Amino acid sequence: MNRRLKIASAQTPGGSEMVLYQHDCDFSIQINGQDLMHSRQNESEQELARLGCAHLADINSPSILIGGLGMGYTLRKALDMLSPNAQVVVSELMDDVVEWNREHLGKLNKQPLEDKRVELITGDIVELISGSRNRFDAILIDIDNGSSAMTDSGNSRLYSHKGIYACRLALRKQGCLAVWSAEASKKFEQVMMNCNFNVRRFRVPAYKGSKSRSRFVWVASENKSILPPGGGEPRLPFKKESKGNRRPPRRR
Repeated sequence: MNRRLKIASAQTPGGSEMVLYQHDCDFSIQINGQDLMHSRQNESEQELARLGCAHLADINSPSILIGGLGMGYTLRKALDMLSPNAQVVVSELMDDVVEWNREHLGKLNKQPLEDKRVELITGDIVELISGSRNRFDAILIDIDNGSSAMTDSGNSRLYSHKGIYACRLALRKQGCLAVWSAEASKKFEQVMMNCNFNVRRFRVPAYKGSKSRSRFVWVASENKSILPPGGGEPRLPFKKESKGNRRPPRRR
């Protein structure tokens, strides 16, 4: 068995060290010694595309945005699902991640960045979304570790009320927002619902064949009827009425 090799490293905007490793045919990326992603654990990334693009099966020229390139699994699955006339914008903050995909990781997914339907944009995804009104049929978000930032604390802007509301404005009328996360978050669910989204929560496996569903994907849309079937339906917490606002009991 070959030992694990350090292939490349980079510094995140938050000052952390991001390292790309290879072990035989497998790759992994770590942040300050903690696993961020692994090529064997790609099922939840593919589920993000399956769930977020399920409503686009019969759309001739859909436009979608993928936030976070990762190892290219979400992009590959989306390309396989979408029509030849689709437009897929990929937003990735770090140039190093793009370089790693072109030089090392692309072979995992048949070089998805070379697909003619793909437009790659490097930089701040919040600015991209904020400048895109009524542009996308789907927005797939896999930034950092979900709503709890691991790579860059600045990513928390995307998961705030302002960031999610900007996603809503960037979607077309029948559009869907799908968000990947390593953990559950009732607080984030409430943010999405407070932005007038209908929301479904799906528990998905990290890798194919796993009986444990340890990852989460939320799918949200203004149109409840186009959400994929299954999943859980989060609800806003019930707010008790204050004594001063209580209505008097009806007379009988």
